[in-house]
Amino acid sequence: MAGRSIRRSYTPIVDEELKPVDPHSPERPAQEPAGVVAERAKSALKADRMPTIYIGHGAPPLVDDELWVAQLAAWAKALPHPSAVLMVSAHWENAPLTIGATRTGTPLVYDFGGFPERYYRAQYRSPGAPELAARVKQLLSDQRVADAPDRGLDHGAYVPLTVMYPQADVPVLQVSMPSLDPEQLFRIGERLRPLRHQGVLIIGSGFLTHGLPFLRDFRVEAQPPDWSVEFDAWAHEALERGDVDQLTDFSHRAPAVRYAHPRTEHLAPLFVTLGAGDVAGQPLPTIIEGYWMGLSKRSIQVA
Repeated sequence: MAGRSIRRSYTPIVDEELKPVDPHSPERPAQEPAGVVAERAKSALKADRMPTIYIGHGAPPLVDDELWVAQLAAWAKALPHPSAVLMVSAHWENAPLTIGATRTGTPLVYDFGGFPERYYRAQYRSPGAPELAARVKQLLSDQRVADAPDRGLDHGAYVPLTVMYPQADVPVLQVSMPSLDPEQLFRIGERLRPLRHQGVLIIGSGFLTHGLPFLRDFRVEAQPPDWSVEFDAWAHEALERGDVDQLTDFSHRAPAVRYAHPRTEHLAPLFVTLGAGDVAGQPLPTIIEGYWMGLSKRSIQVA
């Protein structure tokens, strides 16, 4: 972008005019099968702790995408079965950090509009996680933590979980993001890191690119816009280097950022994932890559 000095090993091709994509353009490139996803996930595991992951959660129709469903299901099966899931979704911002419902059967939050009625009938009755909620409060005892006992899981939480743990047999706790500041979220992740030694799977659920206002082709198999490809390539390089400083300073260093993230809530959960993981300059492996409706669904696992 003009006025910034950014080291790149690829050619930047931002589509500044945001021209509509030709609906007859070639289909999206072939994406990795479920078996490859499982092998990647297994190879990135450490024996003494659960990993922490960042996933693209998709919209409710994710459950109709056979490839993505197979990939997420294979990833979950490749991981140790968690004692609980701690979920940080792009769709819940509330300060101070707020703990959601801890009782089984709290109604889901259908925080989306314009979809067929069947998506509003989805259910996911995961067990509540009051013990995990208490532990989170202990780990964050130096800051104010609020409770929202009637706040159920939003679609950034339950949609991927219906694929990853379809039996709804894993206790799930969702907490809010108290801000979108990458450094604050990274520090929160650091404080939550001990949970991984207790079998808790910490999930940041967002989307690596999320420029919905700038999409022109809304087919699932649409060719990605140049701004989505460019931001994804930049993030992939930073992840491969384990360059957390580069990632947390994305608003100044990333190309195409104003298109890829006109608002940054879908990237923000990544920083909780990074803080909760062991990111001492080691490569941060991609487990799922590719595009969905032109948006990067790159998802990572941190040991």
